Amino acid sequence: MKKSILVVLVVFLQLSLVAQDYKFGKVSKEELEEEFYPLDSTADAAYLYKYRRSFFNYSQNQGFQLITEIHHRIKIYTKEGFDYATTSIKYYKPDSGDSESVSSIKGYTFYLENGKLIKEKLSKEGIFKEKINKYNSSVKITMPKIKEGCVLDIKYKISSPYATSIADIQFQKGIPIKKLSSQVEFPEYYKFNKMNKGYYMVPMKESSKTGRIGDLSYRINVFYFDGKDIPALRNDESYVANIYNYRGGMKFELAQTDFLSIGGDLKNYSTTWENISKQIYESSSFGNELNKSSYYKDDLAKILAENTTENQKIVAIFEFVKSKVKWNGFYGKYSDKGVKTAYKENSGNVADINLILTSMLRSAGLNANPVLISSQGNGVPFFPTLKGFDYVISVVQMANNTNILLDATEQYSTPNILPIRALNWQGRVVAENGNSSWIKLSTEIHATEENMIMVKITDDFMIEGLIRTKYGNLNALNFRKNNNHLKEEELITKYEENNNLEIEDFKIVNKEKLEKQIIRNVKFTNEDLIEQIGNKLYIEPSLFLTKRKNPFKLSERKYPIDFATAWQDKNIVSINIPDGYAVEKLPETLAIGLPNNYGIFKYHVTQNGNKIKTVSVLQFNSSIIPVQFYAYLKDFYGKMVQKQTEKIVLVKQ
Repeated sequence: MKKSILVVLVVFLQLSLVAQDYKFGKVSKEELEEEFYPLDSTADAAYLYKYRRSFFNYSQNQGFQLITEIHHRIKIYTKEGFDYATTSIKYYKPDSGDSESVSSIKGYTFYLENGKLIKEKLSKEGIFKEKINKYNSSVKITMPKIKEGCVLDIKYKISSPYATSIADIQFQKGIPIKKLSSQVEFPEYYKFNKMNKGYYMVPMKESSKTGRIGDLSYRINVFYFDGKDIPALRNDESYVANIYNYRGGMKFELAQTDFLSIGGDLKNYSTTWENISKQIYESSSFGNELNKSSYYKDDLAKILAENTTENQKIVAIFEFVKSKVKWNGFYGKYSDKGVKTAYKENSGNVADINLILTSMLRSAGLNANPVLISSQGNGVPFFPTLKGFDYVISVVQMANNTNILLDATEQYSTPNILPIRALNWQGRVVAENGNSSWIKLSTEIHATEENMIMVKITDDFMIEGLIRTKYGNLNALNFRKNNNHLKEEELITKYEENNNLEIEDFKIVNKEKLEKQIIRNVKFTNEDLIEQIGNKLYIEPSLFLTKRKNPFKLSERKYPIDFATAWQDKNIVSINIPDGYAVEKLPETLAIGLPNNYGIFKYHVTQNGNKIKTVSVLQFNSSIIPVQFYAYLKDFYGKMVQKQTEKIVLVKQ
């Protein structure tokens, strides 16, 4: 009996000690002495404790407000983890209307100095507030005295008048979490749908308690999430649209408010994608704006006088809207300024611009509709949710059942070539009667890059040559967007640095002719592409276009490969064999493919007289490669890299 009591006492004391460990401002020496995260020695930092509590607070003047309390304890193991010493808290603070606020900010940095525990308090100078735009502001917290091995303790509070919008609970981050404790509490008058996201789950526990407003008592529903030793999900590789989509978490989406018991009303919110789409369409900032047309009547008449076919009308109206109303950088499914104001001021958000576009196309007699989408930064909405849409584009549905997708916010876009930010999953077409249906956003039109190189080898074993590069479709859009604003000197410098070349002549064609491919002609020299050993020369057949590294290195990847679009790279390289040399060895031909025709690689090196010609084609036929094919893709790239780094061997005669 005494032994049992002793065991219980020991367990109780251990639990008490653990609880004390998480008290704000109290850090143990053991936490400071820990040199690496026990379950992941590669981690640069870790959450020792990640706490969040969201609850509703009632005041007579403001009604229910949403309060979120945060306490994070972070261990810094390496210098690479120093970024976690800065916390940025974004909050909603419009130029007019109700605002959120961040308050009660406290923090300490703990570290050891000559074996002694030192505690450094966060000062006011380490807290910065800044205006991001007319809707959002941020508070940036920079912790003092950062060094390897330190522990940071940070807490703050966010108050929001928007009680119906609960931020997602994040189970996973880019660093491990030793202890997670999160809870969400809301009154019985609010009903939220709860939806898991990502690949890592933390069990949910439920309970309830009683709240009071004067003499009125009501039930508060409480949801707890307690986890420990949660692994990081890092963005360690290429081709990830939004890693947040794949990190474990829980979403809360308002489904209903029911105040009938206290003399109010009942209102249903998002339940199906059809209802959500209809709700958005019926909004005064969407459907009403779409139906306005008088403000562009004269401009449209001029356009239609010169363009009579369907395709001519589409292109002309699309180009007109792009030039007339410039994108101000803001996303949104609702019109911000109103379409008339945006048109008059020549500036608007995504919805302003593409609702104007859709309305003009309709007035021109075309079957055009808005398409609600979730931008890449907004993630993939797997469940019906109003938050799932944050962007609008336009679609013209042709008589032959083909669709033409348009986004007039992008200066360099063309019909059916959307910017990457809009290439995410599916869109929801909303018809004039409010009915809606899904439409595929990704295209089977390959983004193309074609390089044609012709070179000769000089007597002192330098390479002299010409390269002609063509960019098509999304690659052309991206090239223009990234480079058209740069001066030629900047473009030359960037090209030289990226390819280790010296440029003698440089020219870009079709910079503004969007209907044509971008063409870049470069005359160059290089002294590092040939290796001379004895009487032999060694040359990589693709020269500076050689892919030397496999971008896929993980033993297991937990999220799909997202290329944004189907794409093709084609390289044709012609090398003149120098006088007095002969071919001793050429790489053998290789042709490999991925399952389900996801991709192919073809590589062929041949000799014809005094020329060596290399043709290389890398092509992917899908924008997304499912994660179950990762091992195939990794092996595919490995074989491609191995083949491209095999060298031509020339021997002196």
